[in-house]
Amino acid sequence: MNFAIPRNNQTDLVLYIWKIIDIPHITVKDLVYTISFELFLLSPQKAKEFIQNSIENKLLEIDEHDTLSLSQNLNKKLQNWQLERKETILSKIAIAQRKIRAVNNFETDKSSNFNILLKAFLDKGTINKTVSISEEDFTINEFNFEKGSIKAEYLGSKKEPYIIEINTKNQKINHNCHDFQTRRSENKKFCKHLAKLFLLLKEKDEVSATNFLSEIAENINKWEFIS
Repeated sequence: MNFAIPRNNQTDLVLYIWKIIDIPHITVKDLVYTISFELFLLSPQKAKEFIQNSIENKLLEIDEHDTLSLSQNLNKKLQNWQLERKETILSKIAIAQRKIRAVNNFETDKSSNFNILLKAFLDKGTINKTVSISEEDFTINEFNFEKGSIKAEYLGSKKEPYIIEINTKNQKINHNCHDFQTRRSENKKFCKHLAKLFLLLKEKDEVSATNFLSEIAENINKWEFIS
């Protein structure tokens, strides 16, 4: 949700204020107070001028009780924004619930070869940390068991993406996150990024994802975990 203050556009500023106050009607006095002393957008005098100008430009409507409401056109825009916002929130909730279910299924399902193999590379609690990682931040550039190659990038909070490269021919896992570099690689364990990657690969092709894990596990002493 973008709450950058649109100071140079009167229409957008009126909408911005209404998105925050989220009520259909408000008195002129209360709106002046809100703009000046709660949102700190304008001085009281400037707020009064802004409101009067918005009425004259038919962005706001005022009734005989000195009560303000959005114009029909702006109210429609506000309703559309609220609908889009609701859909976005519901979508994020659904994604979060799906992630949680996937983690719970992973923890409880002891019959899957994929789960058994992946757990061998995880410390306690690592799988739970994958819930916070967005699938949209992953780019899988290559996933081919015949070539023995996985190449992926994860764009987190840093400007440069984290790199993940797995090669069964060279028997190397190359990853550059801090946790992997300082803690996991030495013990040949996966960080949350590697765990999340394999969960995503499982959705694409569980057989190939399992084969990669099996190849690493069976020859673990020969593999290098580097950064």
